[in-house]
Amino acid sequence: MPVKQMKTRDNQTVLYSAHRQLLFLAVLFFTLLLPTPYAMASDKAESTGSVLRTLIPAVAYGTTFYLHDSDGRKQFYKGFFTNLAVTYTLKKTISKTRPNGKDDESFPSGHSSVAFQGAAFIHKRYGLKYAVPAYLGASYVAWSRVESDNHFTVDVVAGAAIGIASSFIFTKPYKGFVVTPVAGNGFYGIGISKQW
Repeated sequence: MPVKQMKTRDNQTVLYSAHRQLLFLAVLFFTLLLPTPYAMASDKAESTGSVLRTLIPAVAYGTTFYLHDSDGRKQFYKGFFTNLAVTYTLKKTISKTRPNGKDDESFPSGHSSVAFQGAAFIHKRYGLKYAVPAYLGASYVAWSRVESDNHFTVDVVAGAAIGIASSFIFTKPYKGFVVTPVAGNGFYGIGISKQW
């Protein structure tokens, strides 16, 4: 692939290669799409959940290209890889048996963490109104993992929390106003923020 030149805000010329982006897409593909004994769906709900598990972060990542949002892409990388590291470290150290008894990597749900990480990235970077379909899809992923006996409810809730936290920690709003639900100490509401 050709090497492109790009000017930064302070007019310094920076060289970057499309190879890095292709490498990330390859990692995303091999991490999320390659079939494993648990990714091979036994029913339609499970297979749809597996497709959405890949589609949601792929759309989030693809949006950074569509909007020429290189800062967002860097933030996505940080959230995505942090999410994978935390999720799979916990899977290996906690060793909780799945409801179907296939292995001892039930906690937390990797499908849920990846889907919710993508949805939370869209939410935090581009706003809640764009993230609603992604959150609905991620919720379906979580439901499908419990329905297919791959996880207990606590596994998918923990996966969702890890995914959301990994994006919210590293992601900054893109432009305009961002609306975020807020809850704590007996109150519920919304927070509105704008990047200046």
